[in-house]
Amino acid sequence: GAMPESNALIELWNGEIVMSPSPSFFHQDLMDRFHDALKAWVRARDLGRTCVAPMDMILTQTNVAQPDVLFIAKDRLSIIQDRVRGAADLVAEIISPTSRQRDRIEKRDLYEQHGIKEYWMIDPEAQTVEALTLDNGEYRLAGRWRPGETAKSVLLAGFEVSVNTLFPPAS
Repeated sequence: GAMPESNALIELWNGEIVMSPSPSFFHQDLMDRFHDALKAWVRARDLGRTCVAPMDMILTQTNVAQPDVLFIAKDRLSIIQDRVRGAADLVAEIISPTSRQRDRIEKRDLYEQHGIKEYWMIDPEAQTVEALTLDNGEYRLAGRWRPGETAKSVLLAGFEVSVNTLFPPAS
């Protein structure tokens, strides 16, 4: 059916439309910081494409997610059509107090089930960055980092981002 016109983030969750309020400036800024680091790294090595929300990632007819940041490897670029039709290789979500349950539990399960190879959860409230990596079809924690530490990817060996870059210390 037709999606309502709105600035809200709209996802299809087991056939149900789920609307989230439009994100805060802080959320968008954080998303940009992570995407800037990832995009620069991926482009320099010609590894694929990156994108930020709003962009539909269509997993099934009844599950359409809008991850904050996604990366699609070069050999899988065919899933990029009018929208992303299939599972991205890496997905990141900025966790907000209202999305905590969905991001940490429901999306984690959905992304795992669809074979998204790495899932980053960036949590400004807890000031943590976590990366889950797919290992024999199941997510395991690749790492959990705090300010002063450097988050590292397993999927994109060599890609790292300082947690302080994402959450700059209050001046």
